[in-house]
Amino acid sequence: MPLALYRTYRPGRLSEVVGQEHVTEPLSRALDADRIHHAYLFSGPRGCGKTSTARILARSLNCEQGPTPEPCGECQSCRDLAPNGPGSLDVIELDAASHGGIDDTRELRERAMFAPASSRYKVYIVDEAHMVSTAGFNALLKLVEEPPEHVRFIFATTEADKVLPTIRSRTFNYTFRLVPTRVLQAHLAQVCESEGICADAAALTLVARAAGGSVRDALSILGQLASGAGPQGLDYDSVASQLGVTDHALVDATVDAIASGEGARLFTVIDQVVDAGHDPRRFATDLLQRLRDLIVLSAMSSDDAVGLLDASDAELDAMRAQAARFTLAELSRAADLVSDGLTALRGATAPRLHLELLAARLLLPGADDSQAGLFVRLDRLERGGTATVSTPAATVSPPAPVESAPKLSRRTESASAEASPAVPAPRPPPRLSDVAAAAPGSAPESREAPPAFDVTLTDITTMWPAVMEGLKSMSRVAWAVFSDSRPLSVSEGVLAVGVPEDSKAKNARSSGHGERLRQVIIDVMHADLQVDVVLSGAGPAPATVDVPSLDDDRAEEMTGERLALRELGATVIGEIEQG
Repeated sequence: MPLALYRTYRPGRLSEVVGQEHVTEPLSRALDADRIHHAYLFSGPRGCGKTSTARILARSLNCEQGPTPEPCGECQSCRDLAPNGPGSLDVIELDAASHGGIDDTRELRERAMFAPASSRYKVYIVDEAHMVSTAGFNALLKLVEEPPEHVRFIFATTEADKVLPTIRSRTFNYTFRLVPTRVLQAHLAQVCESEGICADAAALTLVARAAGGSVRDALSILGQLASGAGPQGLDYDSVASQLGVTDHALVDATVDAIASGEGARLFTVIDQVVDAGHDPRRFATDLLQRLRDLIVLSAMSSDDAVGLLDASDAELDAMRAQAARFTLAELSRAADLVSDGLTALRGATAPRLHLELLAARLLLPGADDSQAGLFVRLDRLERGGTATVSTPAATVSPPAPVESAPKLSRRTESASAEASPAVPAPRPPPRLSDVAAAAPGSAPESREAPPAFDVTLTDITTMWPAVMEGLKSMSRVAWAVFSDSRPLSVSEGVLAVGVPEDSKAKNARSSGHGERLRQVIIDVMHADLQVDVVLSGAGPAPATVDVPSLDDDRAEEMTGERLALRELGATVIGEIEQG
């Protein structure tokens, strides 16, 4: 009966261990120099070679030609401790998951005092060492600290932090790592060549990715696929179908639909994913992996990014084209949304519904009030695109037709003096849009900056809330920078605006937010002022201005009247009697 591949290709020498050179090379040099420690701790993920390396180390220690990093393979100890050998009485393997109690430890301590039967050392390999109880470790502590000359301990564990610190401090610690996909793929290709298995490189890449860096898992998956392979061997389609991996074409179509904002196409792809029987959670995982690859391509040069991506040349070319359609902010936001959606998909009773809701969020950056959504919309505006807004845009209504004015009575200064003093009825302030529309020669489409008028700090302070509202409508990012700002001074066409935080001041100067504030001031106050952003505490103190106490309606009336006079170059010659 043939053995499983992971047992057939179990390493017999340190040089045969795959992807753990940072462990095997120091051990080989220590064996060559005969600097052998009495206790070792091998830790790392499952399937990376911890137990196999422990057996190889025991074989190297007890070889008749040793201690040596290359066992001879001819002596009785080497034959007994070969990968598929019968074993040796002097190399004892304990599974701490079932033998980790205080009684097992006491028995081990008693047997360790006896000399080895036929070998140089009596080696104890304690697998899953983190499962040893605290009492068991305490009973073993003295023996590990000062063992007999003929005893060596090798602990193997996936959770080194659960091993008693007093035990860890008395051992040499070696940490095993997950094997990179490219290294694992090359190892699988060698196994396929030895076994006569026909397999595509793309298929082996899928197997290596599915193994997650574990050599044992990779060989186990390869053995399963090879046992049911047809005469054509292992190709990409058959391996992807058996492993449940999402087809690259579906992932490509999803990314393209997100980039172009085609909702119908994106939901069609989701329907194809579900109809094909793919797990929505696996699809979301593969999509997140693709977004990660695109972020790497966007953040690094193509040559540097190749080493971080597990993809063929054709796949790299396709991903470069996809990355060029996104900004880094868009990719980062999409990855965050998919990551959150993946968490929601775990244990969901309606995974397709959650997947479709995730697609809707990916398509609507305008509905996202988070900082990532704001940056995405800002990037689209800077690139000349349109950002989707969750609320309908305010429409500008045309000015109402002017009704026939009633008969006016012009009151000259003398008539005004003779007339009895009467409080004029309150009247609504003229709207700035109407004033701008009534200006002769105004062109709505061209927004040329008007000349700088003699605007006072009082005028700006009074209109500052309206300026902030206008800035909020133009750019929420800029509004967030200036939301707690205040005008400090105005002189020679330069407005000093104070912000309380240094980070906001630097952001305003470097990101063009000051220019956006200047444009809003032009729109609202019809005054072209250069904006100088300073720290509130570091800038000049605001001038003290005596502002008369007025009610809100009267303040708006005065402001609107002054703006109308400045814009039209008019002079008050009379008032309309309200009646």
